[in-house]
Amino acid sequence: MSRAFLVVMDSVGIGGAPDAADYANGKVPDTGANTLGHIAEACATGRAEEGRSGPLRLPALAGLGLGQALHLASGFPDPWPGAEVSGAWGAATEVSRGKDTPSGHWELAGVPVPWDWGYFPNETPAFPPELMAEVAAKAGTEGTLANCHASGTTVIAEYGEEHLRTGWPICYTSVDSVFQIAAHEEAFGLERLLRLCEDIAPTLHAMKIGRVIARPFLGSAPADFKRTAHRRDYAIAPPAPTLCDWVSAAGRPVHAVGKIGDIFSMQGIDDVTKGPDESLMADLHRLAGEAEEGSLTFANFVEFDSLYGHRRDVSGYARHLEWFDAELARLIGHLRPGDLLIVTADHGNDPTFAGTDHTRERVPVLVHGLGLDELGLMAFTDVAELAAGHLQVPRPEEGR
Repeated sequence: MSRAFLVVMDSVGIGGAPDAADYANGKVPDTGANTLGHIAEACATGRAEEGRSGPLRLPALAGLGLGQALHLASGFPDPWPGAEVSGAWGAATEVSRGKDTPSGHWELAGVPVPWDWGYFPNETPAFPPELMAEVAAKAGTEGTLANCHASGTTVIAEYGEEHLRTGWPICYTSVDSVFQIAAHEEAFGLERLLRLCEDIAPTLHAMKIGRVIARPFLGSAPADFKRTAHRRDYAIAPPAPTLCDWVSAAGRPVHAVGKIGDIFSMQGIDDVTKGPDESLMADLHRLAGEAEEGSLTFANFVEFDSLYGHRRDVSGYARHLEWFDAELARLIGHLRPGDLLIVTADHGNDPTFAGTDHTRERVPVLVHGLGLDELGLMAFTDVAELAAGHLQVPRPEEGR
């Protein structure tokens, strides 16, 4: 019996989504967005030189067929035409209505989203007064702050000092189906913030808001306010059993790395490790050595998205891709014979594009452990089928 590793490079889209025109950043349709292609283009033309230099170097990913997947998805020229490919590769298209984290991950795990997500209007105030009254009551405060669409770093710079004076939680959202609460980790209290988010989550989930996110921060003034690593997401539970549940129902261990536990509300998951991407990669290497036969390890590396995509940092995104690629080469070297490794993404976040939102794109599906193969254009749900088939784990309904 062998193992499966499913690794999500959060937001590393490859363009070409057939319904991209139905999505937008502000008033700019997502048509033409291509996260990987445009980063490679910027590197090749000397427009991504901060902390790195020259063409985008991804030998491990290119060896799994990333260039071919990019060309298949969007017609973008393969940035690595001389790469010797030894993996199986394809490009996956999402059907769920959304370009957010839960939609992408649930569908990769075999369950498309059957409903339309709820969103808050891009105006101030953004939230209904009865929701704000409930947040204040559950927080034990006289009111709340912000009540708008905002960047997470900008909102704490603007409202952090007032938060320290009043103790009121900072509530904000984005174009995603999300409700976020920022609070000072020491002055307000981390456990108090987490409890507040957990308590308010059922109200938001009833509105089909996908996630309530706790955003703790530290510092005493705008210049040094900084979010900490203790973020926690309270997501709607998946609408049906996912790959994690299939594996768990078969009596196999499921290990989560990164925010996978939050995205799936810990359903079908035995344990989870959290932290910045660098420490998560160390956890993934550890699991490559320690994970049990027949187990699933499901990992998300969020900093492509959170630190570089949303901040439109092309050089930073390129640096992170090159770091990930070097670590991936090491990881492949640690895998056992018979292991399956799938590297994919959940949506795009083109740092050369308008606005700061995710972009609707196809995603790569790169597989080590199947030999050289062209998987072609695929569905997101085919990723779950690949992993389940390798582990010889049926969907629950198939085992009845």
